[in-house]
Parts: sequence; structure tokens; C-alpha cells
Amino acid sequence: MTGPAGVRKVVTVVDEVLLELGRPVASPVRRVAAAAVIRNPWAGRGFVADLQPEVEALAPELAQLLTDRLLSELGGVDRVEAFGKAAVVGLDGESEHGGALIHTPYFGNVLRELTEGTSIIVFSDDQLPAGEPLTVPLWHKTAAATRSHYQTVQIRIPDAPRPDEIVVIAAAASGPRPNARIGDRRTDPVVRLADLPMETAR
Repeated sequence: MTGPAGVRKVVTVVDEVLLELGRPVASPVRRVAAAAVIRNPWAGRGFVADLQPEVEALAPELAQLLTDRLLSELGGVDRVEAFGKAAVVGLDGESEHGGALIHTPYFGNVLRELTEGTSIIVFSDDQLPAGEPLTVPLWHKTAAATRSHYQTVQIRIPDAPRPDEIVVIAAAASGPRPNARIGDRRTDPVVRLADLPMETAR
């Protein structure tokens, strides 16, 4: 991919869980994070009040690129059960630059439509030097309160982001956590602090 998005490289991380506590999991879960390293379009320009023009130009293209990678690694849209997104801004930018590229409909709606999701997309973002890891959270693409699908995937790119770059990430999983068994919000009891057997005095 070349052109206005200024993509320097694309990195895909695949994490497939086959054993848990030495036992084969009933249904192996594949988690994927796809990251695009791009030149920060606002770096070196000081405070830019209106980020919208660059967002409209870059975010949909990045969402398409990264979602295509997710679907390829997972085997199609029907294999996507959970999703998430993230951004890492280099030290010459500001955290709002990453937020601008992932927290608007120009990215989120494209990712959601291509994965046939309906949930709000869970996220993480940070401003970091090159090589630092970022943990990307995931949850169910159509039922965000489904606790079994709360999980994470970590990504680290040794040479990114450079100070004038942003790493934009989309992530997905093919299923829930291995051996998920802590219930669900739909079946949880009502829990109130006053009813718990704990000392509340300080």
C-alpha cells in the first residue's frame, strides 16, 4: 500500500492458544493484531487545531488495510468474534494524533462494517518511544458485555514508532479466552457492597 497514508511498514502478530495448563484447549483461539506504521501527518507543525482533513484522508484507508489483514489471518469475517483497536504515537507527536486516527467513524465504522460488528470497539492508546510494547484489549464484536471474550493481544515493533510516526492497530480474535468459565453479566447475581462479607471500616 502506498499513497496518502504514508505507510512505512505493516506488521502482523498472530497468537494462537493450543494448550492451557498443559491441556489442549477445546477450541483453539487465534488472536491477531495488524499494525500500520505511518508518518505522523501533524508532526513538526506545532499545535494543529483542525485534525479533520487528515483523518478523513487517512483513517478509512488504514481501517481497510488492517481489517483485510485480520480477515486473511483469521480465515474470513465469520471467524471474527472479538475486536479492538489501538494507536501508538511517537514522541514528536501528541496523544490526540493517535486518537484522531482511531476514535472517529472514519476508522471505527469501517472496521466495524468489514467485520460485521455492532459493538463499540474497545481500545488502547499511548505515546511511546520505538520498541515499547502495547497491549490491545478485545471484546465481542456484537455483544460487548459477553465476559468470555474479554482478552488482550500484545504487539511490539522494534523500530516503531519513530518520533515522527504513528502506529495504528486493529486486532481481532476467533473466539473467547481458553476455558472461559466466570459467567456472564446476564446471569450475574446482584452484588452490593453492603452485602459483602468484608470489613469496610478504615
